[in-house]
Amino acid sequence: MGKGAQGSDAAAAAAGAGEVEENMAAWLVAKNTLKIMPFKLPPLGPHDVRVRMKAVGICGSDVHYLREMRIAHFVVKEPMVIGHECAGVIEEVGAGVTHLSVGDRVALEPGVSCWRCRHCKGGRYNLCSDMKFFATPPVHGSLANQVVHPGDLCFKLPDGVTLEEGAMCEPLSVGVHACRRAGVGPETGVLVVGAGPIGLVTLLAARAFGAPKVVIVDVDDHRLSVATSLGAHATVKVSTRDEDLDAEVERIQAAMGGADIDVSLDCAGFSKTMSTALEATRAGGKVCLIGMGHNEMTLPMTSAAVREVDVVGVFRYKDTWPLCIDFLRSGKVDVKPLITHRFGFSQRDVEEAFEVSARGRDAIKVMFNL
Repeated sequence: MGKGAQGSDAAAAAAGAGEVEENMAAWLVAKNTLKIMPFKLPPLGPHDVRVRMKAVGICGSDVHYLREMRIAHFVVKEPMVIGHECAGVIEEVGAGVTHLSVGDRVALEPGVSCWRCRHCKGGRYNLCSDMKFFATPPVHGSLANQVVHPGDLCFKLPDGVTLEEGAMCEPLSVGVHACRRAGVGPETGVLVVGAGPIGLVTLLAARAFGAPKVVIVDVDDHRLSVATSLGAHATVKVSTRDEDLDAEVERIQAAMGGADIDVSLDCAGFSKTMSTALEATRAGGKVCLIGMGHNEMTLPMTSAAVREVDVVGVFRYKDTWPLCIDFLRSGKVDVKPLITHRFGFSQRDVEEAFEVSARGRDAIKVMFNL
């Protein structure tokens, strides 16, 4: 959890001590092994709230941790509660929390930064090296009955915005932050590379930011059909073969209908996808690599450099929840079609849900209803 919590041994001991209600969570205990076990919450601080989880989505990073027990330098060394896309209902507030009340429905921003380092003080708290982020080792996540979290990272949901939509604020925030970093607006021609969950929320964000034309590419026909239903102006099916790159770039540029590709947003993170973005983007344009792609890539950097194509990274997000909630409230963004599968919170449900999410195919966002 964002505030941290005691491990499974301490939780089990506390459970044996006769607590009125045993808080349970989905623990990643080994490769391909999740177990629902007791999860003891930390004491409620004056600026904290206790939230009963109602909706938790599965992210690709959750699946990756389950399969590999690591992402880049983030390594799971001991059992960890999984999950970070979440929303719930306030059950208790600390003495210093004045903007939230018991019963409020809230979406949780999962990262707790230090607020002391140069990045935090400079307004880029997503780059904080001391970030405590749900389900990023060694910090526990939010796939639990209840969590304790700072009140200022819990955002009240207006009437008409569901708890599932609230949980979707987390992936949507990635797309919103990417569009801000890239300067997407009413005069920006956009290419989205990859029509997975992040590619699709990035498409929705680009449309909400006013992009007049958004083309999206992927290797999968079903994902491209979903992108079309969500408002992509054109789709292009591509391959994984490097030798197809030049012809595919021509087809992508043709799909823009004569408009330039001002911004390309790579939501996949492979050498081929970044090469596609770099080659397709106009001179003087911008390419964003979203998230943590492959550590090493072979890219046409000279070609990009002589055209002064800017390359920027996009890592998580900052100050996005209010805008995401407003997009959902106003109807500018509709994330409901992305939620393709729903599960309860039993051992069998957790195992099956992660299998469905890892399998992909027609699964876009798998959601737990607790």
